[in-house]
Amino acid sequence: MNRERLRIVVRGVVQGVGFRPFVFRLATDLELEGWVQNSAAGVFVEVEGSRVSLDSFLARLTKEKPPRAVIRNFESAFLDPVPYRGFEIRASEEKGAKTVLILPDMASCDDCAREIFDPANRRFRYPFTNCTNCGPRFSIIEALPYDRANTSMTKFPMCAACAAEYADPSDRRFHAEPIACSNCGPQLQLWDEKGRTLASQDEALRRAADSIRAGKIVALKGLGGFQLIVDATNERAILRLRERKHREEKPFAVMVPSLAAARELCQISDVEERLLLSAEAPIVLLAKRSVLTIPHLALAPRNPNLGVMLPYTPLHHLLMRELAQPIVATSGNRSGEPICIDEDEALERLRGFADFFLVHDRPIVRPMDDSIARIMAGREMVLRRARGYAPLPIVQSPEVEGERSETVLALGAHLKNTVALSVGANTFLSQHLGDLETAPAYAAFLRSAADLPRLYDAAPTLIACDLHPEYLSSKYAAELPTPKIRVQHHWAHIAACMAENEIGPPTLGVAWDGTGHGPDGTIWGGEFLLANANGSFARVAHLRSFRLPGGNQAIKEPRRSALGVLSEIFGESLWEQTDLIASFSASELRPLRRMLAKNIQTPLTSSAGRVFDAVAALIGLRMRTSFEGQAAMELEFAIDRSFREAYPFRLTETEPIVIDWEPTIRALLSDIKSGTLPGAIAAKFHHMLTEAIVAVAAKIGEPRIALSGGCFQNRYLLEHTIDRLRAEKFRPYWPQRIPPNDGGIALGQVIAARALR
Repeated sequence: MNRERLRIVVRGVVQGVGFRPFVFRLATDLELEGWVQNSAAGVFVEVEGSRVSLDSFLARLTKEKPPRAVIRNFESAFLDPVPYRGFEIRASEEKGAKTVLILPDMASCDDCAREIFDPANRRFRYPFTNCTNCGPRFSIIEALPYDRANTSMTKFPMCAACAAEYADPSDRRFHAEPIACSNCGPQLQLWDEKGRTLASQDEALRRAADSIRAGKIVALKGLGGFQLIVDATNERAILRLRERKHREEKPFAVMVPSLAAARELCQISDVEERLLLSAEAPIVLLAKRSVLTIPHLALAPRNPNLGVMLPYTPLHHLLMRELAQPIVATSGNRSGEPICIDEDEALERLRGFADFFLVHDRPIVRPMDDSIARIMAGREMVLRRARGYAPLPIVQSPEVEGERSETVLALGAHLKNTVALSVGANTFLSQHLGDLETAPAYAAFLRSAADLPRLYDAAPTLIACDLHPEYLSSKYAAELPTPKIRVQHHWAHIAACMAENEIGPPTLGVAWDGTGHGPDGTIWGGEFLLANANGSFARVAHLRSFRLPGGNQAIKEPRRSALGVLSEIFGESLWEQTDLIASFSASELRPLRRMLAKNIQTPLTSSAGRVFDAVAALIGLRMRTSFEGQAAMELEFAIDRSFREAYPFRLTETEPIVIDWEPTIRALLSDIKSGTLPGAIAAKFHHMLTEAIVAVAAKIGEPRIALSGGCFQNRYLLEHTIDRLRAEKFRPYWPQRIPPNDGGIALGQVIAARALR
């Protein structure tokens, strides 16, 4: 027989997904000899045998790969035989450029879920059961390549039984790096609020369940950090959690035991069902049923939706089987801080929040919040990208791959911060880090900014940051010696959307959100940006600007945005119209009137988000907010969908075009006086925004329209705009796996910085 040798290099998501065991089985099935090996750059394979068998190996390698594997790049060459004897999995090689893709943490597979409830199985009720198809990945990895010695599982030597499974090519746990059992793996403990051990192992879980049933708050150390857990059927317990966490009205997510239990609470479409059951297992925003058996007003006040997730770790499966009812599962942190990942840290930071702590001894390397997603326009849209999604990359273009391309570290925005790193063609986006408004949050940001370059042994040659000089991320960039590029906030939104959808210039981007620093020194947020071929943009249109009395305070008080809008329209005569300023006391109005008259602490803004706030305040929905975006959300929820009329608006003939909302506000005030219901006003306002987008698109004449920014988390606005643009023969694009909010800014900064370099 004429033997040949085939050398293959596979790059992509090929570590931690059972790829080497799959190669081993495939090679032995075809009676090929050689080896397979992990390296920092991917998986290397050499096989020898007949040409027929080698051709079959090549064909089957891509067709039959493990379900969670993603092959980004595949190189092969036929060579002279060595020859080899037998087939082996070689020890990992750590040399070379680190280009392999790290897999996100994955929800428990069906096989592992069955095992933990099978009394005859040796992993019966073991809460850290996993295999090559599921379990922790990004939350435990310390370095590449992905081997047990490079994870936080290195402190747990395998017992003989686990070692046998790990070494058996026919076993589901063949080379499953986090493999463990009750004899050799992590263990549970239940602590009281002073850190005293009350119970261990299975007894700890059972007593934690008893405490939740009794209305107590339990801090549970999960996959990527702590969660605060209470009984979702116990209104008093939910309100205690709200009081302790200082979370007055922001919705809580719930975890339910099963899909059937989720259907009892919410309406679930086929595509939403697939999202709930996916390996990413995010919190999915679903429409509540009209009649519920849980105190939904305490869970999600004035909100028709409910965030729902299914158990995604064996620990959660076991807890939910014990409870057999929904629980609140919210991030284990203080407001504005990252989630706790260490039990001693949690004991300190969550003191006064939790009554008990269900902890374990598997270290968490990096914090990982639950991801949040919903179905928008028939597609998945990720609103918070963390567990299950991070750090899978966006692939920019094959031709930039290699050492010659710029390595960019992007530091993101101030709110919903993420950081990003480009290595060759891949841009890796970190997990959601949160708002950079507290010392712990800023410390977490610094760790993450160092984490991705360390994992990939990448020395950034360029730093990208926001244009705003006062963002902590921008200030940190200024401290670094590396060359840097400041990227305008809304251009980053559009660049991220274009990159994800694989479209280039020319494209008209519509970037609508609450705030972003404009090059002219004003606050942008209602922008139409035309992407140019040289990586720059032109501001071709925007919403009419107005002043925000009190600046940032207006974000928390929509009535101030309303006051700014009314002042822009009526000038000094506003103060004589007492019906329009009735939400303010006389003592409040005096300094506000002075501010507006003298332009003191009244920044100019074109923000769509602040216009939403103004309208919500004018129709009496929300004067003050307790969380970001609350007024705009309630305005969306108020829409009466039977109305199709739109408020009037004007487009100026200037460059850039200005969308003048004054006719809208005057018509809206007339509707209020005539007693028109808020639902009709909300509908007409949303329709006006959509028609304004279509009108500007028609004036610019570019068929491709990219929609991004926090305002496009509004499902009605996004879907109605998509429908209208398509009806007028435009091609709309919008974010899907990358958040439209500031969680996607870092990706856009990378794309923009590379184009401008």
